[in-house]
Amino acid sequence: MHTAQLLVELGAVLFGLGVLARLAGRFGFSPIPLYLLAGLAFGSGGLVPLEAPDGFFAAGSEIGVVLLLLLLGLEYSAADLVGQLRQQAPIGVLDLVLNGVPGAVVALALGWGPVSALAMAGVTAVSSSGIIAKVLTDLGRLGNRETPTVLGILVLEDLAMAVYLPVLTAVLAASGGAGALQSVGIALLVLAVVLVVALRYGHQVTRLVAADAGPEVLLLRVLGLALLVAGAAEGVHVSAAVGAFLLGIALSGEVAHLARPLLEPLRDLFAAVFFVFFGLSTDPSQLPSVLLPAMVLVVVGVLTKMATGILAARRAGIGPGGQIRAGAVLAPRGEFSIVIAGLAGSGVHPRLAPTVAAYVLTMAVLGPLMPRLTDPLARRAVTRAAARRAATGTA
Repeated sequence: MHTAQLLVELGAVLFGLGVLARLAGRFGFSPIPLYLLAGLAFGSGGLVPLEAPDGFFAAGSEIGVVLLLLLLGLEYSAADLVGQLRQQAPIGVLDLVLNGVPGAVVALALGWGPVSALAMAGVTAVSSSGIIAKVLTDLGRLGNRETPTVLGILVLEDLAMAVYLPVLTAVLAASGGAGALQSVGIALLVLAVVLVVALRYGHQVTRLVAADAGPEVLLLRVLGLALLVAGAAEGVHVSAAVGAFLLGIALSGEVAHLARPLLEPLRDLFAAVFFVFFGLSTDPSQLPSVLLPAMVLVVVGVLTKMATGILAARRAGIGPGGQIRAGAVLAPRGEFSIVIAGLAGSGVHPRLAPTVAAYVLTMAVLGPLMPRLTDPLARRAVTRAAARRAATGTA
């Protein structure tokens, strides 16, 4: 491909993504489904296939995953994770079981095999932290009583992914039963070592990165270290995403505060490339054949997340309106589901990627609408609870 054609196509794609992001912001929903649709439109079998090099989008998508998880890790300190694990562990386990089982059951029912079932369990289990954070901000609900409960569930899901992703990666990389067990053991051992370093020596890591660092130096150090850790993690089948997430946890205090605004523009750029690349690698002609299982998972996924949020909020002593709001905001799936599908690839089962694409597209669009759709129900629940209290007091 000539340099001129390469630059024109890449420039057109990136400019188009900017237009889509602006359009999504104007209507108050996540740009993720638009990025996926753009990838479907410009990929093989799409409306206008582009010849832009796969290498750029493949490498850019890997960097996008690293930055997504790094920035997510920077939001939490090791103490936050330990505290949330102690407080919300029972609900976290229920959340993962309640929402992961439907994905595994559908994969097994369709004859995709146990490895696909393991992948689909992760796809349906975890909510999208990025979409939920945006929805809570846009609706002005960060100060609501139910919001800490929602965030606690998200933290536990992120922790679970730190264990799940290396296990999935090891299973995918192993050729046999004994090899799979050995790979999983190595992955979990490395994960435990990294967690200990993050918990006990996070301050030393922070001082090393922050020493004599202005904005430019800090950006280069944090990004370079993230790619190094991600690459090393990938080398031992722990997943680059988990390595980046744990590095983000290890970096705390002022470094995390200063690094976030420096890295966020890069994250947004490469995350967009990541979602587009997933769309590019999915054949749109395969979507109609997977709509039925995808829609079944959508309906079940909305109901199970509603149940999770209601139970968690009730356990925290929050009223009926807050319980409904907590359940509704947990519905969307997004970045982690796509990461899992990307790890599994078409080698596990050819219908897995298009099923996940249809599922995430629907959930990413439905997710920001759920809080608005359930608001009347939440208000009625508050009114009924107030009426019951008044009747009880009168009696």
